[in-house]
Amino acid sequence: MDGDKPLVWLEGEIKTPPMSAEARLEAGYLLRLLQMGERLSMPRSRPMPVIGRRCHELRINDRDRTWRIIHRIDHDAIVILEVFGKTSKSTPRTVINTCKARIRRYDEVT
Repeated sequence: MDGDKPLVWLEGEIKTPPMSAEARLEAGYLLRLLQMGERLSMPRSRPMPVIGRRCHELRINDRDRTWRIIHRIDHDAIVILEVFGKTSKSTPRTVINTCKARIRRYDEVT
């Protein structure tokens, strides 16, 4: 469709395995909604201001773990910063710092 935002993958991928087929389909569905301009909220998505403005995490429950897709919503694209399986209650500091660095590098070249 015209007007849809492209996905810009800076890191990570969504594939089976390690995600189940159901989790991969849910991730694709949620990303598609973002591309079409829909705003998602809890429990599917939550803001991540600690990473930066317009940054969010998609939350995908799988059989044995929870997946997170850290992304930023730009005016012209959905920028994927990281995909990871969450194993603790809080987002690991290393993931936060890595996402911040990727944003800085991306913004320098765009």
